[in-house]
Formats: sequence, C-alpha cells, structure tokens
Amino acid sequence: MTITIAELKKLSIAERIQLAEDLWDSVAVDQASEAYRLTPEQEAELQRRLAAHDVAPEAVPWSEVRDALFQRKS
Repeated sequence: MTITIAELKKLSIAERIQLAEDLWDSVAVDQASEAYRLTPEQEAELQRRLAAHDVAPEAVPWSEVRDALFQRKS
C-alpha cells in the first residue's frame, strides 16, 4: 500500500501530527530492539562463557570485583 503526500495532506493537522508521532515512536522501538541484538561473534562469546561457567561455576562477589577495580585506578 502506497500513500502519497497529497493523500496525507488531506488529513487534518491533528491527524498528521498524530501520524508523525506514531511513525517516530515506531522508529524508536525498532532502534531500541536493534541495540539489543548480538552479533554472531558476541553470541559465540556468550555461549563460550556460559559453557565455561557450567564447567566451573565459581563466582567472585561483586564487592571483591568492585574493590579490585577501584584499587587499579589509584
């Protein structure tokens, strides 16, 4: 379905504003969902890390990680 500018100009100003807002919102939603897609390389790395965690599930508490990070900055 193709809509021409002439057809859009037949809409009231309020309808055209609403249409513009709806289009803008749809772009924002699509762009946000695009930001969360992983590249094949990222997906492979995620799977590698999950497999490594399954083999050795030990974890370091966030407080220790945070302290180590702040010590490196100093």
